[in-house]
Amino acid sequence: MDEVVVEVEKTKREWEEAYEKTIGHVLAIQEYGKSKRGDGDGEEKISLQRLNGLAQDGLSLLNSLQFNLDLLSPQLPSDDQIQSTQSLLETWKNQYQSLRVNLRSANLQAKDNMRKAAQSERELLLGGGTESTVLRRKRQANAGVISDSESLTESLRRSRQMLVQEVERGTNTLGVIDGSNEILKKADSEYKGHKSLLSRTRNLLSTMQRQDVIERIILIIGFALFAIVVAYVVSKRIGILRLQQMATAAIKARMAGKAGAMPLGQEFDIGNTVPNVNVPLQQGLHDEL
Repeated sequence: MDEVVVEVEKTKREWEEAYEKTIGHVLAIQEYGKSKRGDGDGEEKISLQRLNGLAQDGLSLLNSLQFNLDLLSPQLPSDDQIQSTQSLLETWKNQYQSLRVNLRSANLQAKDNMRKAAQSERELLLGGGTESTVLRRKRQANAGVISDSESLTESLRRSRQMLVQEVERGTNTLGVIDGSNEILKKADSEYKGHKSLLSRTRNLLSTMQRQDVIERIILIIGFALFAIVVAYVVSKRIGILRLQQMATAAIKARMAGKAGAMPLGQEFDIGNTVPNVNVPLQQGLHDEL
């Protein structure tokens, strides 16, 4: 079972117990003063101040339980549970307000009961007799004890109220700490996700840098090979041109030698049969390139 569901169920049980006890204190306040103070068996053992302190403590506890349920309800696993808990919380608020109204009514009833009881005792004391004397002695004997008991009870009630407030503060602080822990967990998970993303990005950048270096080397090597090939081709072309020039010069020399050795009439025929190979150097170089 989910931890939040367990806490909600625990809060419901504590509310039921505290609500029943508070109702009992309110009823006791409402009935306060109806018993006869002169009767030893019917003498009230708990003062009205003490009963009011217990009722106020119960109301404080109920208010704290409402606050806890309000904090826990949004954390429930399903929407149906959240809606049901919110409806229950509204019911608790109505019951809490009803208890406060009943407590005020019970105090008014207790004051009326005490007024009636005091009037009855006054009549009894003024009536004289043995019963009046015994009642007077009991009141004098118990006055100091009751006063000390009420003072001690009030001091304990204030101490308990302070402890309840400190517990509420501690609960609120724990809730804030839990919320901070959840935020830190989310931040840690996001940081881990970004860390892995950064690691992959760093690896990609390293790969791209290596690829860039390799491509630069390939370009340099390719350009060097291209330059070598161009130089080789140019050198070859220049060598061929030189050979052509040498061959042309040799042919011209031979033709000139033959022309000098032949008769004048054949010079014209040979000139007509042999083409003129006196080609300018620059034009031959342009045609070869």
